[in-house]
Amino acid sequence: MSQQQRGQSLWQQAELHASRKEWPQAIACFKALLVQSPEDPKVLVQLSYIESLAGHYRAARDYALRAQRAKPRDPAVMRELVARLRTFNAAEALHDSVEQLKPLDRVPIPLILVCAAQYSYLNEQERALALLDEARRGDPDYPATLLARGQVLMYLGRFDEAEADVLRCMRRAPELAQAWWLLSRLRKQTEASNHVEQIRTQLQRPGRKPAEIALLADALHKELDDLGQHADAWAALEQACKAKRSTLDYRAEDSRALVAALTGLPAPLIPVSPVRENDSRTPIFIVGMHRSGTTLLEQLLDGHSEVHGVGELYDFTSQMRYATDHHCRGVIDATIVERSQGIDLDAVGAGYLKGMEWRLGKERFFTDKLPSNFLNIGFICRALPQAKILHMVRDPIETCFSNLRELFSDANPYSYDQLELADFFKQYKQLMAHWHQAYPGRILDVHYAELTRDPEAVLREVCAFCGMEFEPAMLELQQRTRGVATASAVQVRDKVIAREQPKWAPYAEYLQPLIQALQA
Repeated sequence: MSQQQRGQSLWQQAELHASRKEWPQAIACFKALLVQSPEDPKVLVQLSYIESLAGHYRAARDYALRAQRAKPRDPAVMRELVARLRTFNAAEALHDSVEQLKPLDRVPIPLILVCAAQYSYLNEQERALALLDEARRGDPDYPATLLARGQVLMYLGRFDEAEADVLRCMRRAPELAQAWWLLSRLRKQTEASNHVEQIRTQLQRPGRKPAEIALLADALHKELDDLGQHADAWAALEQACKAKRSTLDYRAEDSRALVAALTGLPAPLIPVSPVRENDSRTPIFIVGMHRSGTTLLEQLLDGHSEVHGVGELYDFTSQMRYATDHHCRGVIDATIVERSQGIDLDAVGAGYLKGMEWRLGKERFFTDKLPSNFLNIGFICRALPQAKILHMVRDPIETCFSNLRELFSDANPYSYDQLELADFFKQYKQLMAHWHQAYPGRILDVHYAELTRDPEAVLREVCAFCGMEFEPAMLELQQRTRGVATASAVQVRDKVIAREQPKWAPYAEYLQPLIQALQA
């Protein structure tokens, strides 16, 4: 058997083992291939994938970085590699990979779009837009480019341009569910101008996948809600939630077990650790349930001259994964909690700060606004003694209803069923009470209702807690130009609004399972 034939045989064996989830055997086959070609980026990328699936974070990361150092040019390999690098928050390696592709006019547009998507995931919206502009120059009417560009423009607050791109996309590809979903969000719909009938027509197309039905039904809910047609809006929301939930693997007992594991960790010997002398940066973690106002608080803080707003980051999660050598789905899982007692949390904190530097300017403070970092509070307090933790608190029904009517890609799988959502909210409240008791003085509760009624008073309290002076510019939301890649991307560009009636009120009769479960 020739070396080429042996290589093909090993690759087929590796794929067979991987399809059976026989990770050790698949890894052995790919390693044998690596003996033949030690720096083959295609093999290295595949090893990175398999090591991740096997739960081995460090090896998976190392193989991805080795593949990047090999400087591959094959578009198929590069598409997988840049996604791998972003998975590990290896931002500098990702930047280098994109740079080595230049000149971009010779790069296939699908590869440019993949690179732009990774920048957008890192909340590097300007870099993403630069790539999308290049892709549009290559083909001004390619629907995938226009749709991706519309999404990034929305994150940057350039709503008219975003709408123009999405409409241009839909002239070529009206069947794209994502386009209708995005179009519904760019402005408030009116009786004179809306897309309700077009969306209903798209929903009736035969062969729609559950993910497409979820997008279209959610778009229909948004537009009908704008129009005040609440009965029909609720029916659309139920359709969206049912379709989305069918695509997700979620067990409420796993969430309960995770919270039990976190609350069962040994109490720290020193509740408030001393701040290290060389800690010149102060992270401000903004945590809580999703849709509790975390984006609004970050936007307000970003107006301070000493605060750099960065957005939703998985950098702390990446450090915990590396320290425990475990690749998990989501922010944290039971394995990371189990292994956490044997790790060096000082190294976790140092690695986190080092990994953040490329994003930062001269400001002393920076925000890390990943709401679900409330699961990591115990580790954050010990890894980063200087960190400030702001916990957004919002009315339970408002919070849960806002979660119920939001599509979160594959995150927050608990949020599409009223009883599962109520159960998760209870677990969250229990865990936050535990963190307050275990780390007194480290967490400031910031109440959303108070923030919207009297933002200046609340911000003065927040500033005092963080150790900085209040600045009036913090209240000038309309002046912000930074990218906001969250579900609140449109709302937070306007002034702070205190609602007299909560958004859930017109749906109260339909929300009784949720309301009763929260009150039980």
